[in-house]
Amino acid sequence: MARVRCITEMGMGVDVHGCDATKAARRAVSDAIRHSSIGFFRMLGKSASDMFVDVTIGVPDPGAVDTAAVATELPYGTVTVTAVKGGLEVPPVRGGDAILIANAAVIVSLDDGAPG
Repeated sequence: MARVRCITEMGMGVDVHGCDATKAARRAVSDAIRHSSIGFFRMLGKSASDMFVDVTIGVPDPGAVDTAAVATELPYGTVTVTAVKGGLEVPPVRGGDAILIANAAVIVSLDDGAPG
């Protein structure tokens, strides 16, 4: 089986109060897919459940991301979420909260149906 990349979406999510990497990551994924409506699957004899959805989340501390929680933002397909170093943390000003910005890349692939 070989996967063929069909869709690439990017998004950004922010947690303004609390510096919660998972919250920012979930918002980034939601931002990436919010305006997508994918209807070409039927033309290919596929369904939404045939999708492979690979998500890469960039945050300053990848270990702080609950990848299983982020995966729940994707309604279809076989979902894999990986957190990597990236994003941005804006330091607090005068006792305020730090701002955490997460970036998401959501890549949707389908099996090309070719053997081997």
